Amino acid sequence: MSKKIAVIHKLLLENEREKIREAAKRRGYEVAFYESNQEAMPHLADAEIIYGQGAELIKAAPGLKWLCSLTAGVENYLSPQAGLPEDAILSNSSGAYGVTIAEHIVMVTLMLLRRMPEYTEIVRQKQWVRTLPIHSIRDSRVLILGTGDIGREAARRIRSFTPASITGINRSGLDKSGLFDQVYPSDKVEEVLPLADIVIACLPGTKETGRFLSRERLSLLPEGAFLVNVGRGSALDEEALLDLLRDGHIAGAALDVFDTEPLPADHPFYSCEKVLITPHCSGNMTLPYTVRKSCELFLEDFENYCAGRPLAHAVDRTRGY
Repeated sequence: MSKKIAVIHKLLLENEREKIREAAKRRGYEVAFYESNQEAMPHLADAEIIYGQGAELIKAAPGLKWLCSLTAGVENYLSPQAGLPEDAILSNSSGAYGVTIAEHIVMVTLMLLRRMPEYTEIVRQKQWVRTLPIHSIRDSRVLILGTGDIGREAARRIRSFTPASITGINRSGLDKSGLFDQVYPSDKVEEVLPLADIVIACLPGTKETGRFLSRERLSLLPEGAFLVNVGRGSALDEEALLDLLRDGHIAGAALDVFDTEPLPADHPFYSCEKVLITPHCSGNMTLPYTVRKSCELFLEDFENYCAGRPLAHAVDRTRGY
């Protein structure tokens, strides 16, 4: 009986499906494609490899040896309730989302700095006001929290607004990309927050990043700073941010991720004019490049898996990414 790969990915194009079929056949695997988890669940008992998304898939696949997540974030797979076997490999699609999220970062940052939400409302009211003070990325001090794929792609685009200054924060304080002017370890963040005009949070959801942007740290930002969060809502003290926006200390925030999603209809963010809300859409898979890149990463690691090599995109369970 041939070994089985279950691919649960409704956005794959036919040429990408064909590449997976060819790779599977070459390595002696059969592959089944499903449009949804609901469709796949009854057919996963004999799946050795799953390329899909959702912790509920794990318990439906008792023979699972490798789960390749469509997402970059994997915290839902690592909870004890998920039941991922200790000997099963978990990998993610980190590296597929940098382009789309970085473009989102640039978009919302410019919208905040150039007062686009307010101008949109002015025009909706059929008024002709054109004198709102604006800001520029040029000459701004930009602090990027998280220097992985997303942080690097954001830095690469922000670099075009020279002479913007770009500082990075990560676990080690090391940087091999050359995209940052300087990089500091996360325990130095309180020293650099007072020097940031724009903070871009690209942090993964781990124990170390919970409430990383606490009330105390947010208060260290200079008056008039801007915040963009595209990482995890758990990294941000939302109540503290609201207080600092209302008293004018923070000039504006663009938030794509939240503690509770969907964001409750009565959440005060909706009525705060200084908050630009997007519904966790910065990194979804509607960009064809993201779908194509995720497939390439899976196929790369499929060859590693079959050859007995370490997976290039394997998740370190202790770190959470």
